[in-house]
Amino acid sequence: MLTANQRRDIAHLIHPYTDLNAFENEGALIITRGEGCHVFDEQGKRYLEGMAGLWCASLGFSESRLVEAAIRQFRVLPYYHCFNQRGHPLAIELAEKLASIAPNGLRHVLFSNSGSEANDAAIKLVWYYNNALGRPKKKKIIARRQSYHGITIAAASLTGQAPVQADFDVPIANILHTESPGFYHNALPDETLAAFTDRMINSLEQLILREGPDTVAAFIAEPVTGASGVIVSPPGYYARVQALLKKYDILFIVDEVISGFGRTGRLFGSETYDLRPDLLTIAKGLSAAYQPISAVLLSDAIHDALHTQSRKLGGFFHGTTYAAHPVAAAVALETLKIYEERDIVGHVVKVAPLFQKRLRALSAHPLVAETRGVGLIAALEIAADKARRQPFLPELKIPARIQDHSIQNGLIVRACGNAIALCPPLIISEAEIHALFDSLSNTLDAIAHELRREGVALNNNSDGALS
Repeated sequence: MLTANQRRDIAHLIHPYTDLNAFENEGALIITRGEGCHVFDEQGKRYLEGMAGLWCASLGFSESRLVEAAIRQFRVLPYYHCFNQRGHPLAIELAEKLASIAPNGLRHVLFSNSGSEANDAAIKLVWYYNNALGRPKKKKIIARRQSYHGITIAAASLTGQAPVQADFDVPIANILHTESPGFYHNALPDETLAAFTDRMINSLEQLILREGPDTVAAFIAEPVTGASGVIVSPPGYYARVQALLKKYDILFIVDEVISGFGRTGRLFGSETYDLRPDLLTIAKGLSAAYQPISAVLLSDAIHDALHTQSRKLGGFFHGTTYAAHPVAAAVALETLKIYEERDIVGHVVKVAPLFQKRLRALSAHPLVAETRGVGLIAALEIAADKARRQPFLPELKIPARIQDHSIQNGLIVRACGNAIALCPPLIISEAEIHALFDSLSNTLDAIAHELRREGVALNNNSDGALS
């Protein structure tokens, strides 16, 4: 029976990324409070949040210092903006701090409110930059299939996922997609990892040459692709990509909305994979999700182009009302202080080996075809036939069943296509890592038992697999 809150919810609230018809019958899980790595529903049931909300609650759900930082700022200056040569000290301090820690000497900061908006702004800045340089044809942006960069019109155009684009009339013009470097999904039969990497790089170069290097402005990539099921690129892939970008004078946009601020075991994923971005987008972990805030960090060259265009046009006519909102900026600054004072990155380095060890152990499970991850982000690929990499028939809804069964067992994970994603708060303890994987293992066993009862064969070419 639906609760009063669930009935009110159904009447008025549109839920993102939700089967709206199922939602009307079943309602939503209503979360009412949080404590550390756990959240609680309206009946008081406790859940270990294995996804840090949406890849974002890096310091958990009850960090009092962030609450106090917000309250202090609300009392002093609850809102101001940065338009028309206005500003406030919190925006200055946060920009200064980000410039001091950013990779590859990115010293200039443009604030916004979400990862989607940051990636949207990055596209605009790339186009603006090339106009300033007198290169009006150099406007195409290359993203990757299976990527995720957001849901605004431009960011959704970058996102290489069919459901995000279906019937929304995206992608827009000048957005291209190259192959995803996910070996599990895209390798040819008997193809080695080295041969696969060669093919990915050749495919990207051929796309650049077909389109014309003088028309290609930028390439955008996540260090680790999150929402497509945590795709980790092969060794050497990024070094060769960056060589191509340099060869053809193409800017590199690195989307660190998920990977920034310790997720991969370094402060930035760019450091983990030796990336040298011209523009870098951040959000989520910037405020540990306690306030909506995002930013684009950009190079001196792009910053100089903004000045060139400002002289030409009489100003820089881009911005959002709540960019660098003083309360959000205060929370972000306190978040960065906590990361440093508590050595959160060091904690990730300490506990990640256990996290990854427990992850890899699930490779032997009959439902799991592959495990992959880095630091405290990971995924299990679910398949009916491991050897042939064949997923279960869609109508069996196996990833969704795993997700729902986990919730029943007090663990929140996320089904991403045929994968189950994990991205716990960075403060997770070793005991909580064991609890997470013990629960997930029990869920996998339960679903496997259900399937056998239903007559679905596992890891062969029978009814459970696509023919």
